[in-house]
Amino acid sequence: MSAADVNVTRFVLETVAAEIVEKETYFGDLDAVVGDGDFGFSLARGFEKVLEDLPDYPTQSAAAMIQAAAMTISSRVGGTSGPIWGTGFLRAAMTAKTAESLDGATVVSMLRAAVEGIQARGKAELGDKTLLDALVPATDALEEAIAAGADSSAAVQRFAQEMRAAAERTTQLQARRGRASYSGERSIGSPDAGAVALAVLAERVADRWPERQGGDASPRKE
Repeated sequence: MSAADVNVTRFVLETVAAEIVEKETYFGDLDAVVGDGDFGFSLARGFEKVLEDLPDYPTQSAAAMIQAAAMTISSRVGGTSGPIWGTGFLRAAMTAKTAESLDGATVVSMLRAAVEGIQARGKAELGDKTLLDALVPATDALEEAIAAGADSSAAVQRFAQEMRAAAERTTQLQARRGRASYSGERSIGSPDAGAVALAVLAERVADRWPERQGGDASPRKE
């Protein structure tokens, strides 16, 4: 992979990690509505370590950098979020290893692989009121945008827009996985914390996208 791919990967990891740390209280408050409220704290502690270690992550490829982040997340994020998020990052890294560049098709494949890993680890399906209910529709929207010829800025914006809309739609669902499922029908009426977190992160990446170094290495279709 090119240096541009590595630069864009570093940019996304840094942006996501910094936003998670900044939004610790907000994510915790979202989780506290029907969960145990530790979601924000758990994520922030792990991604603080990602920020700390990012300068020392391998730079020979984007895949190696993402894999290093996956290892940090798996070992430092507490509760159920560590295995779930760590698996998602790891599956994305494994897919990136087989690609020559982070073009649009590769990014979509990485996201699909992350979804499959999360489903296998969390035993969740669409409609269970989890982050998958935001991630899957957003990935579909990204793929459609790329197929329609959108440049990377437009594609990232479309991804973020659908992530937000899908996260808001989880308000209508009853939680069937995780601690939130214990609240039964009381979980209807509030959005899933993980889905909203993904929306916040996608929006932050989209907002900062013009600041990246490496041009349109990702996710523009070549």
